Amino acid sequence: MFRLPTPEDIKRLRKKVGLTQTELAEKAGVSQSLIARIERGSVDPRLSTLQKILNAMQEANEESLTAKDIMFSPVITIDSEALVIEATELMRKNDISQLPVVKHGRPVGSINDQIIVQHLSKGQQIFQKKVEEIMEEAFPSVSPSTKINVINQLLASGNPAVLVIDKGEIIGIITKIDFISGAR
Repeated sequence: MFRLPTPEDIKRLRKKVGLTQTELAEKAGVSQSLIARIERGSVDPRLSTLQKILNAMQEANEESLTAKDIMFSPVITIDSEALVIEATELMRKNDISQLPVVKHGRPVGSINDQIIVQHLSKGQQIFQKKVEEIMEEAFPSVSPSTKINVINQLLASGNPAVLVIDKGEIIGIITKIDFISGAR
């Protein structure tokens, strides 16, 4: 059976997402005094009002998520000078479909199973080639504090992954599945 949140639940959730009563009231389109009375249990809100309040808290929670909250770390990378066969083994061993390509620790490109299959379907012998010979452009990068809506836009525009870089070092990666898992 579905249980409506109690006044204590509302207060706990509000604090968890980091909102004051005034901020929550503004986001939900109600008065601060109504939020205070709901949290005290002195008023029983209409279901539509309760829904507005819960929606506002959910949106605030999503807005507060950052790249650091949903990234996967450590990041498995491959050097641009490595052979394609090494990249395929690394992907197979780690059950991943793409790798950031680095040179001196800096992202310079990417390689994925799809580009390898495309080269193979053309009859090209690529396994002994260097990764840099077939790599594609690097994944876009963001800082650890980048908001989740920016990452969503980058992934939705066709990028298979986003790198999280702090002080010039790759500290995390966000793939589409990382985003989906982190956003729930």
